[in-house]
Amino acid sequence: MADSKADPGATTAPAETYTEPHASTAGEPIPRPNGWMYKGFHIGKRELWYASPKVQLFMVAMVCFLCPGMYNALSGLGGSGLKDRTAQTNASVSLYSVFAVVGFFSGTFANKLGLRVTLGLGGLGYSVYAASILCYKHTENMGFVIFAGCFLGLCAGLLWTAQGAIMMSYPPEHSKGRYISWFWIIFNLGAVIGALIPLGQNINNTGGDATDGTFVGFIVLMLIGAVLALFLCNADKVQREDGSRIILMKSPSWSSEFIGLWETMYKDPWVVSLFPMFFASNIFYTYQLNIFNGAHFNARGSSLNNLLYWLTQIFGAVIFGYALDYSKVRRSMRAKISLVVLFALTFIIWGGGWAWQVKQLPRAGTATLWDWESGGGEEFVGPMFLFMFYGFYDAAWQTCIYWYMGALSNSGRRLSNLAGFYKGIQSAGAAIFWRLDNIGVEYNTVFGATWGVCAGALLIAGPIIFLRIPDTVSIEEDLKFSDETVEDVAPQAVLEEKKADAHGIAKEEV
Repeated sequence: MADSKADPGATTAPAETYTEPHASTAGEPIPRPNGWMYKGFHIGKRELWYASPKVQLFMVAMVCFLCPGMYNALSGLGGSGLKDRTAQTNASVSLYSVFAVVGFFSGTFANKLGLRVTLGLGGLGYSVYAASILCYKHTENMGFVIFAGCFLGLCAGLLWTAQGAIMMSYPPEHSKGRYISWFWIIFNLGAVIGALIPLGQNINNTGGDATDGTFVGFIVLMLIGAVLALFLCNADKVQREDGSRIILMKSPSWSSEFIGLWETMYKDPWVVSLFPMFFASNIFYTYQLNIFNGAHFNARGSSLNNLLYWLTQIFGAVIFGYALDYSKVRRSMRAKISLVVLFALTFIIWGGGWAWQVKQLPRAGTATLWDWESGGGEEFVGPMFLFMFYGFYDAAWQTCIYWYMGALSNSGRRLSNLAGFYKGIQSAGAAIFWRLDNIGVEYNTVFGATWGVCAGALLIAGPIIFLRIPDTVSIEEDLKFSDETVEDVAPQAVLEEKKADAHGIAKEEV
C-alpha cells in the first residue's frame, strides 16, 4: 500500500499538477481532435478554440448578460420599473417559489438533457416576464404577471444550474476564481448596460413608471440571449489546454441521475452546512432593490443607483475572484481567509446600512423620492455610495459561494447537482423575503432579518470551509460521481506518464 501511494504515476497526485497547461514530452502542442470546434485561433499570444473552456464560458456569460443581466437591470429599478411594486412582488414570489422546486432537481435534468439544451430552454422565460410587466403597466393584468413569474422560475432554474455547472467544472482548479470573476464581469456588464437604457429613457422623468421604450429594449435583448444559448457545444466536446476533459456520465439515465442527486449529499453530508449560505444569497435583493432603491428614489434617481450598483459588482467580482486564486497561499487557507473577510464585510456594510435605515420613515409614511438634485445633491450622495457597497457585497458573496462549491469537486456531474441545490435553496429564501415585502412587513424588520440571516449563514458554513475544503481534489475522488475512467478525462501529461510507467514495469517483468 505504501508503494502504491508513493508511485509517481498514480493519479492521486495534486490536481494542480493535472491542470496546469502542459506540452507533450516531445515539446509539441497537446493534440486536439479534428473538426472546426478544435481549430485554433489567436487573440494576442493566446490560442483559443471553439470547444475550449474560455470560449464556452464567454458564450455562457453572454447568454446571462442578455437574459438574467437584463432582468437584474429591470428589477434594480425597484418594482421592475413601476412605482406600484405590487406586480413585481407578486411575480417574484411566484418566480422564486417555482424556482425553489425546479432548482433542486434541475441538476438531474442538466445531466440528462445536457448543459447546452438546459441553458437554451432556460433563456426563454426572461422576455416573457418583461412583456408581462409592460402589459401590466397598461392593463393591470395581474394574472399574466403571475404566470410569467412562474414560467420564469421554471426557466431560470434550468439556466442557472447549467451556468453554475459550466462555470465551476470547465476551468482547471488553479483558475476557478478567475473564471468566476470573468463570468461575473460579463454578466454584470449586462446589468450595467441594461441600466443605461432606463437611465437614458428616464433622465428627465421625475415621476414614477419607466417608459414603454425601456421595456421594449429589455424584451428584444432577452430574446437574443435565448437564441444565443443554442450555439454552445455539448460538455463532452470541451477540451482544456492540458488535454483533459469534463467529468460527466457517459450514458446518463433518469434513474442514474436521481441516484446521483442523492449521492451528492450522501457521500459528503458536510455540504449541508453550506445550505444557509445558499438560502441567504438572494434575500438581500428584496431590501436593496425594492425597499432601499424602489421606495426612496424616483425613476431617474433609482436608475442611476441601479447603474452604479451593478458596476460596483464588477469590481467586487474581480477583487474576490483573483484573490481566491492567489497561488502563493494554499487553497484551504484562502477559503478560511475569505470567510473571515465576508463576515467582516457583513457587519461593516450592513452596520452602515442600519445607521441610515433607522432614520427613514416607516412603510406607512410618505417618503420623499430623491434624485441627484435633492437638497443640492447632498441628500443623494450618501445613500448612493451605500447602495454601491451593497452591490460590492453581493458580488463578494456570490463569487465566494461558487468558489467554495468548485473547490469541493471538479466533476461536472456533481457540480450540476450542487448548482441545482444552490439555486433551489437560494430561491426558497428569495421567495420568503419577497413575500415579506408583499405583505407589508416593516422596512426595519426586513433589514434586520436580512442582516441576521447573512451573519448566521456564515457561522454555520464555518465547519465545511475550515475543515473540508482541500488544497486539491484527486481525479479518483471526482470519478466516484461518474462512469468514466482516468483515460477518458485525464490531462495528456498524466496519460503519457502512466504509459511510461506501464512500459517500465513491463520491461522489469521481462
